[in-house]
Amino acid sequence: YDVLVERGRVSPRHKKASKPQRDRYGHTPLTTAEPLPWHCRQLIVGTGAEGRLPVAPDVVEEARRRGVELIMLPTVEACARLSTADLDETAAVIHVTC
Repeated sequence: YDVLVERGRVSPRHKKASKPQRDRYGHTPLTTAEPLPWHCRQLIVGTGAEGRLPVAPDVVEEARRRGVELIMLPTVEACARLSTADLDETAAVIHVTC
């Protein structure tokens, strides 16, 4: 499973709502159609080993609207960044399946 990290808790990513856009991106993208951990100041997105997880423009726009810093990195780098982050102010979406 891909995972969400919010306030130090890990849960599976529920990406079913984003699957209809898979054909458009060639991969199930991260979209605002799925539940995302917005209660943070910083959202780290681990984009997979090769950095292939597409992040839809609506996620970028929603982060800007909410004043959340959006950081998109390959998963290894995202995990390293998360390991030193303040978990009260940082959430993450980590793509681990490829």
